[in-house]
Amino acid sequence: MLHIVNGDVVGDKLRQGSVGGDILVWREVYPVGPLWPDMDEPGQRQRRAAYLERTLGVPADEYEAHCESQAQMLQRFSTYDEVVLWFEHDLFDQLMLSYLLHWFAKRALGRTKLNLLCIGDYPGIESFRGLGQLTIGQLEALSGTWTRIGQQELEAGTRIWNAYTSPDIERHAALLHEDISALPFARAALESHLSRLPSAMNGLGIVEQTTLELIRQGAATPNELFKEIGDRLSVLGMGDLEYWYRLRAMSEQPDALVVNRGSEVALTAFGLAVADGAQDWMQVKDVNEWYGGLHLHRDIAWRWDAKRAQLVW
Repeated sequence: MLHIVNGDVVGDKLRQGSVGGDILVWREVYPVGPLWPDMDEPGQRQRRAAYLERTLGVPADEYEAHCESQAQMLQRFSTYDEVVLWFEHDLFDQLMLSYLLHWFAKRALGRTKLNLLCIGDYPGIESFRGLGQLTIGQLEALSGTWTRIGQQELEAGTRIWNAYTSPDIERHAALLHEDISALPFARAALESHLSRLPSAMNGLGIVEQTTLELIRQGAATPNELFKEIGDRLSVLGMGDLEYWYRLRAMSEQPDALVVNRGSEVALTAFGLAVADGAQDWMQVKDVNEWYGGLHLHRDIAWRWDAKRAQLVW
């Protein structure tokens, strides 16, 4: 049996417990950076590696080596009687899950049974953030509770992945109106993806807007901000590397939203004006971001209206 899991913490606990089989930790950060429907071409991998090194500080050679290693192990799936995908409800995990379902959908499974364990809560845990919170015993209790992946799940994953990697913003927005109910956590996760896009009010995404609001409410240090962002926007499943990058981008001159002194973060006058909707960050800042197939830059014609959950032009 092969278990494909969402992080090293979960992988290590499964190895220590009694859940039998081999472990493949899927190491990716699909909410960040450029993506394509098929991720196997070397040129695409190198381009993504350069982006993640620039933004998250992940060494490009390490990233490419991890990609090659996990791809080789995934290619050997047919040597296992069963494959189990262990994932959570948030955007970080739902994109990994969608990619893997898209990948398996293009292959003959043969005798290999494909299974899914995907949860959004756990009995006795009031604020469930992910599988990494669980003890070895709690993870062992989940063993065997997975369900068989069928054509509906494979199709939903493929639909999500192809839309998320598309450069067409309308395909991203249209996912909210498609039937992807075979993956019950996907819709909320994709709503959170769209909330990250430049808003109609001021060009900020939900991470930047919430950061400014938290500073106005008294959060004064990077660690305080990261904790509060994690609590308020838990559906993103955003890790520290991504948030430090977002905070760094907000503090870059010219036209910084915040001043980050390391031990203290404060709003600039411009940041205050943007937070109030008096300025549009996308019209001023030289933004160069990728969310999947979407390239965000100053000249994009659309904005995301979160209140109406639709694009505006």
